Amino acid sequence: MSHITLIRHGQANGAARDEAGYDMLSPLGHQQARWLGEHMRASGNHHPRVYSGTLRRHVETADGMGFGHAQPDARLNELSYFRMAQLLEEQHGVPVPQEREGFIAHLPRVFEEWRQDNIDDAPESYDAFQTRIGAALDEIAQGDGPALVITSGGLIAMVMGRLMGLDIPATARLALAIMNTSMHRVFPIGGALTPVLFNAVPHLETPERHFAQTHI
Repeated sequence: MSHITLIRHGQANGAARDEAGYDMLSPLGHQQARWLGEHMRASGNHHPRVYSGTLRRHVETADGMGFGHAQPDARLNELSYFRMAQLLEEQHGVPVPQEREGFIAHLPRVFEEWRQDNIDDAPESYDAFQTRIGAALDEIAQGDGPALVITSGGLIAMVMGRLMGLDIPATARLALAIMNTSMHRVFPIGGALTPVLFNAVPHLETPERHFAQTHI
């Protein structure tokens, strides 16, 4: 098996309240991607295989990093959080928060209702989501050489949560913590992928770049 480095996309349109409106990098998101690409090249990081989801923010991040040749795979796309939040409000009266602080309680509620199949007409079931991301990463892990995967924070949190055996509240806290263009690595240990790196942003650690350590 080969190790996999997961990258969250750059900052997107945090003011959006639907999937289409969110799916574009902000000017800062483009800069974060450029800085990460420069850091990886300066550090001598070598990834003979590069993959990304097919969402616009994934493709723009890959391009900004200098990996416009990334292999697209829709199985690496994000869960439909905005749509499920809208359905949860319509069906169960749970309002969609307008401020970031409100998402701390809202995100685990969405995840749990989704896992229990309590959101009618959800774009995708929880089990189907877990199946597709598991299949994609298993295939990538079987390839030769380290792989880079440019994707989204919710997917990364679900991967890490599953590999660590975390419950939904803990997985949701991981999702809330994940920064834009952060790096997360899973390494094969004993025949199974195991997290060895989480939420690393070495390209944003200098004082003049602290402002770019964003979460949404």
